[in-house]
Amino acid sequence: MAYNTLIVDFKDKIAVVTLNRPPVNAQNKEFRNEIMELFDELSDRDDVACIVLTGTGKVFSAGADIRERPNLAGEPGAYGRHNRLVRESNNAIMECSKPIIAAINGPALGAGFGLVMASDIWVASEDAYFSMPEINVGLAGGVTFLQRYFSQSRARRMFFTGMKVSAQEMYRLGLIEACLPADQLMPYAMEMAREIASKSPIALRLAKEAARMTLLMPTRDAYRYEQGNTVALSKTEDTREAQQAFLEKREPVYKGR
Repeated sequence: MAYNTLIVDFKDKIAVVTLNRPPVNAQNKEFRNEIMELFDELSDRDDVACIVLTGTGKVFSAGADIRERPNLAGEPGAYGRHNRLVRESNNAIMECSKPIIAAINGPALGAGFGLVMASDIWVASEDAYFSMPEINVGLAGGVTFLQRYFSQSRARRMFFTGMKVSAQEMYRLGLIEACLPADQLMPYAMEMAREIASKSPIALRLAKEAARMTLLMPTRDAYRYEQGNTVALSKTEDTREAQQAFLEKREPVYKGR
C-alpha cells in the first residue's frame, strides 16, 4: 500500500495511518482520494482490528488546501464534484467497520477537525487545538458536526467566529479521552488500540456498526437493534470461546467466526 499523502504501518492487528502532506497536512484532491481508498480497504481487511489516525509534524491537519478553491466557482460542476469528494472522504472514515482512534498531535482545523469527528475515540497532545475557521476565509461549513458534539451556544460561537478550543478545554468538556504531553500521545493511543484489538473481531464489527447506526434511531428501536446483534453473536464460535475463557479465567483465542 503506497500513498503520496499517507503513511500506513501495521503491527499486532493495528493499522497506524499518518497524514503526511507537509507542512500542515492540508487536504487536497489526492489526499481525499487516498483517504477513501485506504479506509475502504482497511474496513475489509481481516488482519486489521483497530486503526490509529495521526499526523506528521506538529499539525494534525490544517484542513482544506485553500489553493484548490479559487478555480472551483468558475467551472460548471466543479464545486459539486469537489463537495462530493469532501463528503465521501469523511464518510470513508465514519463508515469504516473498524474502531478508529484519532491521536491528535497538533492543531485540527476545519476539515482536519472533521477527520477527528469522523473517528470514534479522541486523544490529543497538550499543544493541540480545534477550530472551524472557514468564516475567516469567507466560507461557512461544518456546523452540522459542531452541533453534534458541542452545546448550541458553543457550536455557534465557534462557527461564527472561528475561535480555537484548546485540548485542555476539550478534556474539561469531556470530548477527548486524554490530554497528554506530546511524547505520551502515541504510546497511550497504541495501548488503547491493543486493548480494542484483543476483542472478538465479530463483536467489534457489530459494536462499531451499532455505535453508528443507533445514533439515527429512536431509543426503543435502537436498543432492539442491539439486542438483535446480541442474539446473532450468541450463535458464533467466538462468543462461545469468550464466555468459556471468562469462566476458565484465561485469555480467549478468537477465530473470527
